[in-house]
Amino acid sequence: QPTITEIKEDMKILHAMNIKILRTYNVQFAQAETILKAIKELKSEDASFEMYVMLGAWIDCKNAWTGNPVNHQIESDQNEGEIARAVSLANTYPNIVKIIAVGNEAMVKWATNYYVEPSIILKWVSYLQDLKKKNKLSKNLWITSSDNFASWGGGSEEYHTEDLNQLIKEVDFISMHTYPMHDTHYNPVFWYTNKEKPNIEKVNNSMIRAKEYAISQYDSVVSYVNSLGVTKPIHIGETGWASYSNELYGNNGSKATDEYKEALYYHHIREW
Repeated sequence: QPTITEIKEDMKILHAMNIKILRTYNVQFAQAETILKAIKELKSEDASFEMYVMLGAWIDCKNAWTGNPVNHQIESDQNEGEIARAVSLANTYPNIVKIIAVGNEAMVKWATNYYVEPSIILKWVSYLQDLKKKNKLSKNLWITSSDNFASWGGGSEEYHTEDLNQLIKEVDFISMHTYPMHDTHYNPVFWYTNKEKPNIEKVNNSMIRAKEYAISQYDSVVSYVNSLGVTKPIHIGETGWASYSNELYGNNGSKATDEYKEALYYHHIREW
């Protein structure tokens, strides 16, 4: 776990880049609280320093990561403690923690080691919203869940359940993930073959298509949310392009990943 001194150095670099909010993934380890302590110290040292946190609470199903058969219908006994720690940190640092995200890719069904049904995420989101109503959490704290675009209704109809619909209505905003590389790197439409010589124009066009693919996933979530009569902010919480992948760099690999494409994708999606 990084020290407060190390994190403060990182915070200063990020602040100089005009980044004002950070996202964490769990409160099982010291890192999240250390980040909050570091930000508080920096604020006390410099009144102009501004940084906030989207605090993640990790959610698992029963027997996740144990080697025992998992049960996706029942949640892990660890979840209650994880939510309690998130609530405690949000109340200790109310001027820094602005969002609590219940789960990270916790509903997407390819997360076979740990995914839960939307009813479990809904349970904890509703619990946090109730704490806000009872003034046990700041009314200005936003509650969401961080998940794959499909989990928010933008993919297969198997995700279109009443529990998901209720969750969409219960969160303050939607934080969706879109990773076009993982969906397209085996698709020959997107990539030149090893027998072709890549050129800058072709690579750039590939990344423009990847950006459009991500936008289509975003639009699919917007469409599903709107179909429920719901209008609320939809935020891309994760996206990006890999700089390296072993499986894509063999003799038969597509060469889909490198730092140049990673930068192109970043600039294209930021421009959008």
